[in-house]
Amino acid sequence: MTGRILVAGIGNIFLGDDGFGVEVANRLLGTPMPDGVEVVDIGIRGVHLAYQLLDGYDVLVLVDAVPRGEPAGTVSVIEPDLTALSRPPEGPPVDGHGMEPAAVLALVATLSDAAATDAVGRVLIVGCEPQVVEEGMGLSPPVAAAIPDAERAVRRLVEELVEERKDHEESDESGQGRRGAGSGRRGGHERAGRQALPADATDVSGRR
Repeated sequence: MTGRILVAGIGNIFLGDDGFGVEVANRLLGTPMPDGVEVVDIGIRGVHLAYQLLDGYDVLVLVDAVPRGEPAGTVSVIEPDLTALSRPPEGPPVDGHGMEPAAVLALVATLSDAAATDAVGRVLIVGCEPQVVEEGMGLSPPVAAAIPDAERAVRRLVEELVEERKDHEESDESGQGRRGAGSGRRGGHERAGRQALPADATDVSGRR
């Protein structure tokens, strides 16, 4: 495990609120982040993101407009189920000008010759409910107003993930010589599950 975290803002700035993730990423760029945390403005460059993920990251945090039936501007932290990507699907390759996370992760699996969940690790989404997704530049008022909340959500999430990483590193150091060969950090990482989400976040099940 590399201990690296990638925060990627995705979306199309020419489709109204779909540019939300790009705007959040640009706000975060150039601001201090913990060691091992990178922020990138990906936009719709899905293939670019796939190749960057091949460099090795423990966690991918996507920032995106995500319609979930909530009031416009609602910010949620979601941990999607990636089991459907255990092997890349058959069919045409990902559109180089598109940005479907599932297709990108499937491409990573293809390029790395591994299951998507093994090739990428853990994926979290900081999503915002859009109001308008149609041709035109600029965010709607409720989505624009949600940008500070999304920035704070990303920072809290990164802090939780970095703390979790430190705990695993300390556990590995203190447990050397006492563990079996099959008890590495990945098992502990998966057991942590949604506990790494901020306390005030909304997970995909809606229980928070």
